Amino acid sequence: MRHEKLIHALGNCINHCNYCADACLNEPNVKEMVNCIRTDRVCAEVCSTLNQLLAMDYKDVDDLVRYCIKVCKACAEECGQHDHDHCKQCAEACNNCVAQCEAFLA
Repeated sequence: MRHEKLIHALGNCINHCNYCADACLNEPNVKEMVNCIRTDRVCAEVCSTLNQLLAMDYKDVDDLVRYCIKVCKACAEECGQHDHDHCKQCAEACNNCVAQCEAFLA
């Protein structure tokens, strides 16, 4: 499959962002997690859109890939501010997705 590494990284990022957002809802002080939840949800949506377009072998995706990098970096930064394992794992998945997006554009 074309772009298999990027598609895999996007799927992994989507899964971690969705899991993190859900797990944040169970944290004792949910109000402290609002930005994390919102950023997780946006990141999962952007990655999902890019994932679907790549799976359709749509060619004009470079601008969306660049936006995906921006959103994944923001999500990794937000999640990186929290000590929860789900946040740390999400940040790692986002950073991996950024690396695969950058490799796609190279």
